Amino acid sequence: MKPRIIVTRRWPAKVEKLLTERFDAVLNADDVPLTPADFATAFQAYDAILPTVSDRLPASVFPPEGCRTRLLANFGVGFSHIDVAAARDRGIAVTNTPGVLTDCTADIAMSLLLLVARRAGEGERQLRAGAWKGWCPTHLIGTKVSGKKLGIIGMGRIGKAMASRAHFGFGMDVVFYNRSKVDDDEIRLISARQLPSIEAVLAESDFVSLHCPGGAENKHLIGEARLSVMKPTAFLINTARGDVIDETALIHALDKGVIAGAGLDVYAEEPAVPRGLLARENVVLLPHLGSATTETREAMGMKALENLTAFFEGKPAPDRVV
Repeated sequence: MKPRIIVTRRWPAKVEKLLTERFDAVLNADDVPLTPADFATAFQAYDAILPTVSDRLPASVFPPEGCRTRLLANFGVGFSHIDVAAARDRGIAVTNTPGVLTDCTADIAMSLLLLVARRAGEGERQLRAGAWKGWCPTHLIGTKVSGKKLGIIGMGRIGKAMASRAHFGFGMDVVFYNRSKVDDDEIRLISARQLPSIEAVLAESDFVSLHCPGGAENKHLIGEARLSVMKPTAFLINTARGDVIDETALIHALDKGVIAGAGLDVYAEEPAVPRGLLARENVVLLPHLGSATTETREAMGMKALENLTAFFEGKPAPDRVV
């Protein structure tokens, strides 16, 4: 018999077709998020669950016993929404989809940087509202990007891709912080400098882009103290995970002029966005679009499919994290 699996949200049609061909698959045609009760039931009814970043799987939804599920094949590279300790305790494997969303996420990060620096969001809203009075020398004066300094927090695949775009596309100097030493051809090619602390990167940079993992270890990595280290003319960009930033501290910093603005694609309690961010003109807000291209979303689905197939054929899953 084919392994029985449940897909928690709509996936690209090409991937869903292959899933139904290879597995006894239950799809979510209505694309309504599963409830905690739904997940508790799914753990006892399916051999594999295919969650996404929009699904929360804390320890409380894992059954204490009688668990049928053997694999959580996550659609996405980040897996901080899954209690991996609870999965490990029950012998459930967890896989993710790294690598395939690098370029598109870096593109969105660079887009946010440009949008907030050049006040493009403000300008579009003004024009659509019929409030534009025509060109004048002092209208919506923004911040030049070319030649400025970019700070990267987390120099993994996406951090490097962002740094490359900034350096080669806009002549930006790059400094970065990473927990481990990073010294390879990519870093040397862009003449990036690794600094000893997050604070050192924040203090030097005109733009700071976050590319570190989410989860408990990095929760509120950027809070009041670290925001205060940034230049008052600097901008903060986040395409990593929402909980990496203390959103209350960020709103306070924006209110007080501690930093100049922010570009955000992710939020701590998605889809909820704090009113203090929604109300600000110097913040660009996107609805978690980092990987939202046809090519990338299909590639993510194919990665999950590869992990599923390998696992149930008794082979090592290529992207196993637990």
